Amino acid sequence: MKFNRKTIISIFLMFLFGGSIFLSAVDILLRKEQTVEVEIVVMETSLGTIEIELNRGRAPITVENFVSYVEDDYFNGLCFHRVMKGFMIQGGGLDSTGEYRETKAPIEIESNNGLKNVRGAISMARSSDPNSATSQFFINTVNNDALDYPSFDEYGYTVFGLVISGMEVVDAIEAVETADKVTAYGVMADWPVEDIVIISATMKTE
Repeated sequence: MKFNRKTIISIFLMFLFGGSIFLSAVDILLRKEQTVEVEIVVMETSLGTIEIELNRGRAPITVENFVSYVEDDYFNGLCFHRVMKGFMIQGGGLDSTGEYRETKAPIEIESNNGLKNVRGAISMARSSDPNSATSQFFINTVNNDALDYPSFDEYGYTVFGLVISGMEVVDAIEAVETADKVTAYGVMADWPVEDIVIISATMKTE
């Protein structure tokens, strides 16, 4: 098949402008990716500071919920009330006297988001009801594959962020001595003998 000069020029221009459109589209997508806001929570505890990067892209409901608690200063004064060596540290619900703090409504589970309960990952605590998570969270101190979706109960636990600084503080909390604690709600196991308090939790600003 032969092409005349006019046809050849038309084809050339089509590829030229088509390529430009393609590159422009790629550039727009890249710039959009670069402008995604990084959300980091700075959690100051009585044993040091932990920084957690949240993953709103994978767990939008959970991150929105967690950030709302942070912005309300909800975690300030609460403690890590459940510490299990070789497993995780849990907090965000009780103060050092063993009193629960009133929470917002429970949220929908987002465990099937591809994120894993690896060492340093932060996840939502919940009851046997998959959609019961409110304010309590835990930080994995080891790789806890058994908690990943679908887990032992077909639901798993929602991972929504990762510790990016202060993992040595998490390890220090994990290493503390624990015992049973008598509260108004009954005996709670794995409570640190010396309370580990969340002094403040704030959103990091650049």
